[in-house]
Amino acid sequence: MPAKPRAYQPQKVRAALAAQTAALRAAVDALTTGQLDLPTRLGQWRVRELLAHLAVQLDFVPAHLDDPAEGRAPLALLGWVAGVGTVAPLLDEQARERAGTEFDGDAASVATAFGRAADALTGLLAKPEAADPTRRFEIRLGSMALSDMLVTRLVEAVVHADDLAAALGRDAFPHDRQAVAAVTRLLADAFADRAPGGAVELRIPPYAVVQAVEGPRHTRGTPPNVVETDPLTWIRLATGRLDWAAAVEAAAVSASGERSDLRAHLPVLG
Repeated sequence: MPAKPRAYQPQKVRAALAAQTAALRAAVDALTTGQLDLPTRLGQWRVRELLAHLAVQLDFVPAHLDDPAEGRAPLALLGWVAGVGTVAPLLDEQARERAGTEFDGDAASVATAFGRAADALTGLLAKPEAADPTRRFEIRLGSMALSDMLVTRLVEAVVHADDLAAALGRDAFPHDRQAVAAVTRLLADAFADRAPGGAVELRIPPYAVVQAVEGPRHTRGTPPNVVETDPLTWIRLATGRLDWAAAVEAAAVSASGERSDLRAHLPVLG
């Protein structure tokens, strides 16, 4: 587990979020009407519901930035990762409602609706308030620094871009590199927070290395329990998109040592 919470440079986060949002918008603009009704790996959601959910996540901050504060308890990024799964029913309801209105037409109308959400977020990112280090933002789970809230939007944009790629039968999405880096690090830290210890070294080159899992801690040389994988595989494992055994079988994960089976600690984000 990190000695202290990892810091994310706000300027880099805003730039990465703008780039990732632009990449998503380009992908949505290229969809056909038939692709909107393809199934996704997210239960009963079609691509329509997935895009509607993404739109909710993209324009949520600009839509609620000036809402009056209710005095909710402070919420850190790791707390958001641990708790966001508890609001899944609400998120599902929001996605279905929006899919039945703005996202219920042909590809052109869906692209226009998605573009409005993307414009709302990128417009906010260019405003001075987005760079205000004292600005806070309240959600159901608590009160976050606005800079941290924008990191959560990176998680949504990267994870669901990968969901879209999977629905379209593609191996990967053209993610922004810094967006993937931030999401990889946050989910690695969340894993270390969920399974504290020093028995296993989790390596996700080139972005993150954390020690986790209860047991003997190594102090020098090669640790006895090592897990290594690439960033997208880690993101899929950490969010429940990929089964641990399947990843190991496909050689997408290298795991050595008697404590290196991490399936009991996954996923870290619901």
